[in-house]
Amino acid sequence: MSVGERDPHTGIHTTGHEWSGIKELDTPIPRIVFACYAVVFIVALVMWVLLPAWPLVNSYTSGLMGFSQRDYVRGQLADADLRRAEWSDRIAAMDFGELAADPEARTVAIETGESLFIDNCAVCHGRDGRGGPGFPDLTDGAWLWGGTPEDIHETLRVGINSGHDETRFGQMPAFGRDEMLERDEIRLLATYVQHLSGLEEADGDTVAQGEVLFADNCASCHGEDARGGIEFGAPDLTDGYWIYGGDRETIYESLFRGRQGHMPHWSGRLSPVQLRVLSLYVDSLNQ
Repeated sequence: MSVGERDPHTGIHTTGHEWSGIKELDTPIPRIVFACYAVVFIVALVMWVLLPAWPLVNSYTSGLMGFSQRDYVRGQLADADLRRAEWSDRIAAMDFGELAADPEARTVAIETGESLFIDNCAVCHGRDGRGGPGFPDLTDGAWLWGGTPEDIHETLRVGINSGHDETRFGQMPAFGRDEMLERDEIRLLATYVQHLSGLEEADGDTVAQGEVLFADNCASCHGEDARGGIEFGAPDLTDGYWIYGGDRETIYESLFRGRQGHMPHWSGRLSPVQLRVLSLYVDSLNQ
């Protein structure tokens, strides 16, 4: 009977496997491996008994310790609420004028509001609040519905063209699509709007005709001086700040197809204190 090949250096039998001249020894598994297996088995057995482990039909085994990660997280949240209560109660009780005169409360609100802004607003307005095409820049001082903390709070509470019963509502008609103006009139009006903001020079005839078109179709919302109106959410057309863009093509598109922005209302998702904190933070972006 063959007893197999032995390694000449160690005297241990080989398995017969060879890789590039290297032969595998038929050595037994080290005892430390079995010891580790035993320890792991014992620890797992103890954990199964002490902690939630096995799923049942409608529940699970809770274990002798009755530990629950849900309860643990609830406890952490409750502790955090207690730590926040001191300053959150102050913010809830003070009006915005008092908060503006209280540097400590305002600082806490702004630091907390940054996280709220990033979680809820940055996806549209950007992390720095500078917005983008179709989303207002919150740092430029050009406000559609008013820029005081009270105005910002109301906008956050009810939204714009949202599902809230008290939502702020604003819409610009589609002068071209709905055949309210001819294409040539829209082109002339676009030139006049650029002229109002100093982006385009226009001759006397264009300005005169544009004034008539503007007065007949736009002044009811944007005002006779084109400086906008917060009661309608109508932007100021003379300040050089644009939501959708101030180039000729974009203005023409806005006039032809109309615009209707949308902002969700946050009164259902954020608490009253969080709304006030976020209002103060947005106000601070304009500082």
